[in-house]
Amino acid sequence: MDPHRKRNQALSLAAIAVVAAVLYFADSGASDYQIRILNNCAIFAALAVSYNLINGVTGQFSLGPNAFLAIGAYTSALLTMSPLEKELSFIIDPVIWPLNEIQTPFYVSLLAAGSVSALFGLLMGFPVFRVRGDYLAIVTLGFGEVVRVVANNTQSVTNGPLGLKGIEAHTDLWWTSGFALATVFFVGRLVRSSYGMALKAIRYDETAAEAIGINTFWHKMLAFIVSAFFAGIGGGLLAHLITTISPSLFTFFLTFNLLIIIVLGGLGSTTGAVLAALLVTWGGEALRFVEEPMQIGPLDIPGIPGMRMVIFSLLLVLMMIFARQGIMGTREFSWNAVFSGIRRLQRGPGKAK
Repeated sequence: MDPHRKRNQALSLAAIAVVAAVLYFADSGASDYQIRILNNCAIFAALAVSYNLINGVTGQFSLGPNAFLAIGAYTSALLTMSPLEKELSFIIDPVIWPLNEIQTPFYVSLLAAGSVSALFGLLMGFPVFRVRGDYLAIVTLGFGEVVRVVANNTQSVTNGPLGLKGIEAHTDLWWTSGFALATVFFVGRLVRSSYGMALKAIRYDETAAEAIGINTFWHKMLAFIVSAFFAGIGGGLLAHLITTISPSLFTFFLTFNLLIIIVLGGLGSTTGAVLAALLVTWGGEALRFVEEPMQIGPLDIPGIPGMRMVIFSLLLVLMMIFARQGIMGTREFSWNAVFSGIRRLQRGPGKAK
């Protein structure tokens, strides 16, 4: 085996071990608030990577991940709730059969959430990928709103605007970090495969991709289904993290946050999606101090609700001005690039290679 490859594998395993150690100590010693932030970071990192597969890698402007999150969240929650809990929650209309009798383990509900979301992705893909560009964005945006409205009005399935409460808090750091790692690994391998090369060809020029024999419709469809599958699992984890869901949780604002993350990280970059998800999720919480009253010398600054979002928006604007391709552009993290950068720093400016 190539010594560089052996070195890179050893470093990757060491990095995974370090992350596992950090998670172990965080799970046993961190506060509930800190653990909640870490869980959100992991879930949104996985969601951003899966969303980036269709929007960034394939270049299809989809605005419907909130729909798949909602489908996954409701599927997982309904399957893990006991029949008694459903009877107490559905006070207007009883839940329909067989949901009123079914109760499954958590991992089964997550697989079901991903599968049901993927099925809806398949059904939605047939009309969606008959159009391109802005029309594609409009259709997927409409699908997200349709799912939310249906969830708001199907009392016997989703409990309508009352939502579902009392969901078991099964989601922990190991579930969320494992999901994030599995998503990054699967999508990363997919993008580096011949299938991923075909997706990139579609992004750059769909007509040319068709001319060289790529079935663009089915390639886009499969990317959409994979993205929907991981979004559904993410929705299930989110439901069992916050333990209560309602249609108002799955608005376009959720899609908008994911869109900001993948643009900030760099469209087409899995590494960028992960980094941006961590920055956006953690940064939004880190800026909460600006909304509290502050005393700077003789100046008394009252707390201004919403100020953190104003500052966060300004930071995003500056990022887009000075780094238009995002944090990573279309590049990916690699150990070879790290060592090449270290060697360049050691040589110093003006020195020969």
